[in-house]
Amino acid sequence: MNEEPYTTEAWDITQEILCYLEHYPEAKDTVEGIAQWWLRGEGSERSRKDVERAVILLLSQGLILETCRMGVPPYYQRNPQHCETIAKILKGS
Repeated sequence: MNEEPYTTEAWDITQEILCYLEHYPEAKDTVEGIAQWWLRGEGSERSRKDVERAVILLLSQGLILETCRMGVPPYYQRNPQHCETIAKILKGS
């Protein structure tokens, strides 16, 4: 069974994550924190897989950075080198 790597929901989530980071540029959080606090409708039923896919997509584009720490989940934050790119993406959406 081949799963589509990036669902429509994952693409929508990438936009929401970028929008959140535009408003809160210093924000840092784990996948769970992103799902719970960054996305519209706190507590909304978002598939963890879709949130993970969105994070992977943003990482692959260099728009966010991952920080790994021993014994705890990694956290993610805006890549300050791509502020202009993020702003352009959001204006186009």
